[in-house]
Amino acid sequence: MLRILQFLYSLRSFLLFVLLEVLAIGLIVSNNSPQGAAFYNSSNAVTGSVLKTRSDVVDFFSLAEANEALLSENAGLLEELKTMNAIPDSATIKLDSAFEAQFNFKGARIISNSLRFAQNHITLNKGSYDGVKPGMGVFNEQGVIGRVKSVSENYSVAISLLNTEMNLSSKIKTNDSFGTAKWDGKDSNKTKLLYVPRHVTANPGDTVVTTGYSAVFPEGILVGIIESVNQSEDPNYLDVVIHLSVDFSKAHYVYLVENTQLAELDTLYKQSEIENEF
Repeated sequence: MLRILQFLYSLRSFLLFVLLEVLAIGLIVSNNSPQGAAFYNSSNAVTGSVLKTRSDVVDFFSLAEANEALLSENAGLLEELKTMNAIPDSATIKLDSAFEAQFNFKGARIISNSLRFAQNHITLNKGSYDGVKPGMGVFNEQGVIGRVKSVSENYSVAISLLNTEMNLSSKIKTNDSFGTAKWDGKDSNKTKLLYVPRHVTANPGDTVVTTGYSAVFPEGILVGIIESVNQSEDPNYLDVVIHLSVDFSKAHYVYLVENTQLAELDTLYKQSEIENEF
């Protein structure tokens, strides 16, 4: 034991240097958005593989809960499918191409998820090889989760809804009044609905969903439930707090949604010199 202590004592300078280096890196990542984003952008193959292995072990012990949620969702989808079946004696017409399906969907699994930073990111186990592209929306059976930011061959990183740099076009379902859902970096269970005019009737308990204006998410995906409504510091708008429908600490499986017309819309926005902030 004495020899071990003597050995460690002889390395005291080196150990102190390593400790200070780790502390410095931690402070840089925690307090600087660009460095933090770069550090947590774990879409490279090496980091992605390590995170996937860790996630495999953790997910093994949560399979029952995840499977139960998937079974419940599938049951609901089957019920919806029944109502969509055509009546045997009904007539059908060929729809114009403008009404064809605008969105494609893919499944993925979360292998890394941060909650404690101002700019949180989520790593997924699917990448360009699986057809994942930057700009795709991410959601699950509970609601909106984020938007894909960067992609490698086998992995992708999404900006979480718990990220102060993400804006989400949202509306109050009862009256179609729209605003922008934006996290304030505080409570991971809540976000704000900004730019709701003060004359709008908004009440606790009202449902907030996506508008479909952003070209990222289809209309009607759940964002959360209004928790409180007050007058904001800006006299023109309300201070609306939403309790998020997604429990980010328990999210495991997600859907990726691709707007097949996104490239065309982006081109149109550029031609019109319009900035699409969503």
